[in-house]
Amino acid sequence: MPFFIAVGKRVIPRWLFSRLQPFYHRFLAWGAAAWYRHPSRAMLVIGITGTNGKSTVVEFTHHIFARAGIAVASISSLRARVNESEERNESGMTMPGRLALQRFLARAKAAGCRAAIVEVTSEGIAQYRHRGIDFDIAAFTNLAPEHIERHGSFNAYRAAKAELFSSLAGSLRKDADIKKIIVVNGDDEHAEYFLKFSADQCIVYQAAGSRPCLPAGRQQAMPTGRQAEKNFPDTCYVLYATNLKFLEHGGSFDLENISIQINLPGAFNVMNALCAAAIARSQGIPKETIKKAIEEIKIIPGRMEYMQKNPFAAVVDYAHTPDALEKVYQTVKGEGKLICVLGAAGGGRDKWKRPELGRIASSYCNEIILTNEDPYDENPKEILHQIAQGLTSRFSRYSFVLNRREAIERALRAAKEGDAVIITGKGAEPWMHGENGKKIKWDDRETTREILDTLKQKR
Repeated sequence: MPFFIAVGKRVIPRWLFSRLQPFYHRFLAWGAAAWYRHPSRAMLVIGITGTNGKSTVVEFTHHIFARAGIAVASISSLRARVNESEERNESGMTMPGRLALQRFLARAKAAGCRAAIVEVTSEGIAQYRHRGIDFDIAAFTNLAPEHIERHGSFNAYRAAKAELFSSLAGSLRKDADIKKIIVVNGDDEHAEYFLKFSADQCIVYQAAGSRPCLPAGRQQAMPTGRQAEKNFPDTCYVLYATNLKFLEHGGSFDLENISIQINLPGAFNVMNALCAAAIARSQGIPKETIKKAIEEIKIIPGRMEYMQKNPFAAVVDYAHTPDALEKVYQTVKGEGKLICVLGAAGGGRDKWKRPELGRIASSYCNEIILTNEDPYDENPKEILHQIAQGLTSRFSRYSFVLNRREAIERALRAAKEGDAVIITGKGAEPWMHGENGKKIKWDDRETTREILDTLKQKR
């Protein structure tokens, strides 16, 4: 946080500061865009929003575009990539600040990128980080409760996500071939809400056989070509995934009569891949290219990442919302016990979800180890007690281990053949955040690998 903002909070009355802050955010957004000479106007810009799966969709989409020979850049909670170069996102923000975003887009422009993909968050929108970026495609993954305390209500949270879609109408039209497109998960209960916004085209992706979210008159099969010369303002293309199969460490689905294998486990990753495919098809990328690109992706850091599969599974995942956590537990199955390492972020972030995380864990896990995640200025013990409040009365196999490394080690040492250890909340994040802005270098994946290597040497 800039120095003058910190000072402003101390000297300006709270009611006045809250009224002035939006003007500051808007000024900084447009100022950053002007400083870097509006780089988003030189390329196709794709915004990915939703509660879960955003980073994975960014990764899929980037790889598909690159596979198609399109110079592409992307930025997400995981990393910033410009063509073949990349750097880890160590900002601590899923969607970086306004200056950082415009700097990234300027790098992409200078590198000759024709497309840029941006992970867009509700917090970023609340701080106007999306302003000054001329988006062309807005894609929606799914919606579940998150950041309720920040936004005031679930409806306000949803409206913040929708701001990306409403911004399409006011963004610059770059040329005749670049249309304003909405891409929506038709299987999500909020699909219709996001389809109400104006655009040149909309694409609904969903599993075949599920409830159509559009009236029959607005549905049309995806065209075989780009058809860039046409506008379909009143028609949505529907992209169906058929013949879905879910395996222990992956899955498959048919897309327009082509079978696609996915190396990432979970039904949710089929939908993530389908979202990326819909974006790619909107730009005329052949389905054969989409198939090759999706099948080439073996892992996404910190997203359902198996550190080990035998003799017991060890999985690291970013899941930090109740919805995401439950999907992870449903996906990872073992013949033996499910041992879960679980925490929750502090800093006043979504306190409501802490007992809910506990409730979900007690429904799936055989043993739970509650540990530190990102306490910020909150008492870490209190956070763990709030999670424990959600555990069912019959569940007794849980413990408090504040030191996260010790918690992971205890879980891995307790695992037997056929068991599964699931470590959630941090994923590939590079820092652990403590009080007074203190940051500790941290990586769940590296820690898990180190402990597993030590255990192997002792056996």
